Amino acid sequence: MKHPTRRQLILASTSTYRRQLLARLRFPFSVVGSNVDETPLTNESTAQLACRLALAKAQSVALQHPDAVVIGSDQVADLNGLALGKPHTHDRAVQQLQAMRGQTVLFQTAVAVACIETGFAKTDLAVVKVLFRQASDAEIETYLRLEQPYDCAGSAKSEGLGIALLERIDSDDPTALIGLPLIRTCGLLQAAGVAILHP
Repeated sequence: MKHPTRRQLILASTSTYRRQLLARLRFPFSVVGSNVDETPLTNESTAQLACRLALAKAQSVALQHPDAVVIGSDQVADLNGLALGKPHTHDRAVQQLQAMRGQTVLFQTAVAVACIETGFAKTDLAVVKVLFRQASDAEIETYLRLEQPYDCAGSAKSEGLGIALLERIDSDDPTALIGLPLIRTCGLLQAAGVAILHP
């Protein structure tokens, strides 16, 4: 059996944001996209959806690489119980931001770590409360034209110009809103036998 710290580490996501965040931990990893149906189940909460998809992504890639440690993640924006996905288009982004202004949105960011060979599979969830300020229609249009955040759940990049649309962020895992909660990721990796700060 391979030494735990020598196992291949795989990020089961092609997200640029998650790749950049995981790179902060300074150990080598590869990226393998997962092909998971992200359709919500009947009566599934946004937290349950995020956790289920994060684990499904990790396990999907882990099955292809049974001796690797695989990280999966998913984020769902929750506006009063309604799941907001990636807008993909300008018009849908406008609708999302208009609906969220003056509202507190819960960003449910789940991370899962799985390894087939060791039988390890665990999930953790970081909930970020974001209060959007009362931005005008003109401000929303200006923001979207400048940053074009159409691949982000909630239509705003807090790490970029999108911060100007926000009034408050409450989180105990500061990178969760960007797409990967690194504190929880480190905890799961250590539980899986991966030494983060190894000599």
